[in-house]
Amino acid sequence: MAKGPTPGHGPLTGVRVVELAGIGPGPFAAMLLADLGADVVRVDRPGGAGLGIDPAHDLTNRNKRSVVLDLKSDEGPARVLDLVERADILVEGYRPGVAERLGVGPDACLARNPELVYGRMTGWGQDGPLADRAGHDIAYIALTGTLSMIGRPDEPPTVPANLVGDYAGGSLYLVVGVLAALQHARAHGEGQVVDAAIVDGAAHLATMIHGMLAAGSWQDRRGANLLDGGCPFYGTYATSDGGHIAVGPLEGQFYAEFARLLGIADAFPDRWDLARWDELRAAVTERFLTRTRAEWTDVFAGTDACVAPVLSLGEAPHHPHLAARSTFVEHGGLTQPAPAPRFSATPVSVRTGPALPGADAEAVAADWDVPGLRPTPRD
Repeated sequence: MAKGPTPGHGPLTGVRVVELAGIGPGPFAAMLLADLGADVVRVDRPGGAGLGIDPAHDLTNRNKRSVVLDLKSDEGPARVLDLVERADILVEGYRPGVAERLGVGPDACLARNPELVYGRMTGWGQDGPLADRAGHDIAYIALTGTLSMIGRPDEPPTVPANLVGDYAGGSLYLVVGVLAALQHARAHGEGQVVDAAIVDGAAHLATMIHGMLAAGSWQDRRGANLLDGGCPFYGTYATSDGGHIAVGPLEGQFYAEFARLLGIADAFPDRWDLARWDELRAAVTERFLTRTRAEWTDVFAGTDACVAPVLSLGEAPHHPHLAARSTFVEHGGLTQPAPAPRFSATPVSVRTGPALPGADAEAVAADWDVPGLRPTPRD
């Protein structure tokens, strides 16, 4: 069933966004804009995306509306430009040059709407030797050095799902970019192109680490530093039931409480004696293996020892703190992370479920005054 106009919720209420359907960071960026209140119209392609999941369960398409257009047809690009004329932001994630060949590149769109913010989401960026090459999250974070920091020193680097590249280095930087450019467009009447590359964002995420490296306080190898698992009081430990506990008491007062509750306070008075870090890690490992995850959770409950159980995706929504904050919500029978961050004057919410391809053509045609989007009556 087609959904009506986006309700007035969130600080981006009134902002219109055209999303040219893709996979990965582009859809997530558009979801974040939609979560914040923007009216996001996703232009789906006939047949769907190559790696797409069941549209009814694709939570990255929540709070959006969908129309289906064939950009390889004569009419498809013209309808996109009709939407662009009425939009504030466009988001696309094609390889460089593809949007231009389809007739919906920056020049065509900005000619139609000079105040448009044209957001481009790629892995390698719009230029450079690798710009035209295929790739995915893991290759982008590998090249930037980010992947090299994650995992145990005696094992290959650990793959952090697609969170560090696609979403942190990609989607979030695209959203920051298009919103900054939107501010400029509204102040000066000048649109522009935002080139958001995952390699740029993933490299930028490690700015503090590069500073520590330059200062000599970070070793350029995995599992040898304060924040990469090399430190025995900043990492994860197995419990007797196969669960895991995360510990991070970096400050002195927090570590003192941690050591006391764990029962090792008298054994290692100088935690900064790096020569004894292996010995300290062995002692912490041995202690955590004496009880279950739940038992250790109870031991550290209500303290400032900076200890938390490592919960699964299914367990996380039921944690008392996350439940109290409604960090996860249920909508349409689907449990999902709630929109973030939170706003005191313009609250955000999950307003609608995943947009089904083409379901909103009639409503968008009316709301955006693009009659050409209306489905052609069949004989």
